[in-house]
Amino acid sequence: MPADIPSATDEAFWRERHLCFLVTLRPDGTPHQVPVGVTYDPEARIARVISSGRSRKVRNVRAAGPRARVALSQVDGGRWCTLEGTAVVRDDAESVAEAVRRYAERYRTPRPNPERVVIEVAVDRVMGSARPPGW
Repeated sequence: MPADIPSATDEAFWRERHLCFLVTLRPDGTPHQVPVGVTYDPEARIARVISSGRSRKVRNVRAAGPRARVALSQVDGGRWCTLEGTAVVRDDAESVAEAVRRYAERYRTPRPNPERVVIEVAVDRVMGSARPPGW
C-alpha cells in the first residue's frame, strides 16, 4: 500500500544487504531497468545510487531534467519495498564522497572511478510488504 512515510520495518529492510532495481525512462519514454546498490537515509528521505557518469541510467536522469522520476525496488523472497521520487545527478566531490561512504557501509568499498557521480532520489512515495520472515 502506498505511503508517504516508510515504516520502521521498511527502514530496517533498506539497511539489509540486498541489490535493488532502478527504473529510469529513456528519452523515447521506454523504461530502463538495471540492478544497482542503493543506500537510503530515511530521515532525509534520500536514496543514493553511485554510478559512472557515462552510464545509461545517469544519461536518462540528466535528459529528463528537473522532473526526472525514478523507482528503486528491493526484493527478498516475499518481502519487497519500492521507493519512488524525483532524481538528480550530482557530481560535486562532497556529494559523491558521502554516497561512496554510505555505499561502503552497506555493501563494500567501491572500486576507484574518477567518473563517479551519484543519483540522488528525493523519496516521496513508499510501497511494499517488508515484513520479516515468519510474520
